[in-house]
Amino acid sequence: MASLKHLPAVKGAKVLMWWAGGIGCELLKTLALSGFQDIHIIDMDTIEVSNLNRQFLFRQSHVGQSKAKVAREAVLKFRPHISITPYHANVKDSDFNVDFFKQFNVVLNGLDNLDARRHVNRLCLAADVPLIESGTTGFLGQVTVHVKGRTECYECQPKPAPKTYPVCTITSTPSKFVHCIVWAKELLFAKLFGDKNQANDLNVRSSDGASSSKQAEDVFEHRKDEDIEQYGRRIYDHVFGYNIEVALSNEDTWKNRNRPKPIYSSEFMPNDLSQQNGNMEKNGAANDISSVSAMASLGMKNPQDVWSLKENSRVFLEALKLFFLKREKEIGNLTFDKDDQLAVEFVTAAANIRAASFGIPLHSLFEAKGIAGNIVHAVATTNAIIAGLIVIEAIKVLQNDTKNYRMTYCLEHPTRKMLLMPVEPFEPNRSCYVCSETPLSLEINTHRAKLRDFVEKIVKAMLGMSLPLIMHGSALLYEVGDDLDEEMVANYAANLDKVLSELPTPVTSGTMLTIEDLQQELSCQINIKHREEFDEEKEPDGMVLSGWTQAPSVVKDDKESIANAGSTSNEPPVEAEKNDEIEITTGKKRKQSEVSEAVDPDLSSVDGDTRNPDKLQVLDDDDELTIFDNWDSVTNKKIRMQ
Repeated sequence: MASLKHLPAVKGAKVLMWWAGGIGCELLKTLALSGFQDIHIIDMDTIEVSNLNRQFLFRQSHVGQSKAKVAREAVLKFRPHISITPYHANVKDSDFNVDFFKQFNVVLNGLDNLDARRHVNRLCLAADVPLIESGTTGFLGQVTVHVKGRTECYECQPKPAPKTYPVCTITSTPSKFVHCIVWAKELLFAKLFGDKNQANDLNVRSSDGASSSKQAEDVFEHRKDEDIEQYGRRIYDHVFGYNIEVALSNEDTWKNRNRPKPIYSSEFMPNDLSQQNGNMEKNGAANDISSVSAMASLGMKNPQDVWSLKENSRVFLEALKLFFLKREKEIGNLTFDKDDQLAVEFVTAAANIRAASFGIPLHSLFEAKGIAGNIVHAVATTNAIIAGLIVIEAIKVLQNDTKNYRMTYCLEHPTRKMLLMPVEPFEPNRSCYVCSETPLSLEINTHRAKLRDFVEKIVKAMLGMSLPLIMHGSALLYEVGDDLDEEMVANYAANLDKVLSELPTPVTSGTMLTIEDLQQELSCQINIKHREEFDEEKEPDGMVLSGWTQAPSVVKDDKESIANAGSTSNEPPVEAEKNDEIEITTGKKRKQSEVSEAVDPDLSSVDGDTRNPDKLQVLDDDDELTIFDNWDSVTNKKIRMQ
């Protein structure tokens, strides 16, 4: 191949990059050194200290500044004559519409979540611009090519669901520390500091009947003029003492299990609460929320120490107190964030106390944070390799070299003496509702389900539409937008609370609804089929969407599960790239014979093969936890080619 600097396709190309993280920094550098002259880069993030160990365009002095703008300045120092246009903005900003996409020759993705990736995929399809996806997790990585009409789009194949845990296991019979983390994060933290209106009752599995629901409600309510430390003790005794005793009352549960031990604060904490008070002066400025720390108040410094039960209890009570004294305005709207030090301390302490009750080994804050935040190691070398592969595929796309397009997978261990496994891309999936416009079918009880259920659970959650418009024939049932007048907004809001069959234009069996997202320029049709009853265990939402390439179901022991999902921030030293995630699809190959010989049997996978299930063996990872960062569609299973 001739020198890249002299390739007309490269020099004349206008390239759009999404994100300037671990892959993004390497990619921008490689594009500049490969002769690209016109690069646009979009990132809404600012630089954090934890980015500096692998995002090599940034320095300590850049902390707090825009990633996109600093990356531009850094590259222009050694390539001053090229054009780099930075945008400090969100991927879903209205400015980045189809017309914006049409000005580019190729789009290069390094986004950090499934929702944003689907959004960009749809805009690329609407604008008819090739998309190159990428991701890394530790030593694993991938680059995939998506060209409208020639290869499958990003959504042609199902994305695996997050690791889930049965509610009965989480609330009643935890056996692993991760169960305790999920309980502390998704149930207790949410109950105390999150949305008060959400359905989350910690007694739902450990009490009998409605008589105790009122008691539970009273326990978690901070009473007027109640001493905050007394409130903390009351919460402690309820969740770690009373709830465990109630669970123990069901003898059948413990016939073949170790019985947990109820823990009460009085066992090891003095009645004189003042003796346990931390020093809140150590928490820095009163208006600096990020500096609030229970560890700092208590003089505890090393996050890698495994605290004793007493120390965990002190941290639990101190963290709860600090939330109410220092961050009271946030209570009711908080969600767990692994970059929120106080939240991590609270969840770690709560998880450890629960673990002690069930005889599960305790973990350090460092370890607990990794589990709660879905953190894995970042490998800078993998980012550099993937960035190089992105540029190679971009050059092929710009030269219209369709025969040589490759999906390339970076393996952790040599397979057939290869660390990089190139695979021919698949053709578009004819049943993909995104790129093939195949009608979908929805089974739903039109006499019970409300339009709100349809919008939230189907249109937004499953189909990923941001600004949906719903039509029944020529009648507009629902619309979202800034240009709507107050009367229209009120009408649509009223429709949301109406049962489907009672809408102004009734939705009944046989109705064909048209769903559009004007921002994504995506349209699909859904055929409604009325159905009276649903299996509460297998169909808890009371609706079944067919024709949608959803994730393969994860085998569960109970009808309800809680996902172990993390936030999108960074923290050293064990962390996956914030903008780089893995989606290894080992069976998704055009040449199955080549893959059968090439795939590493120990390759951790986050996607199963839906086309060749007989080639895969799902292994239960009871003895280990594979954790991925910022990937909405991760399953903690391994696959082995047979």
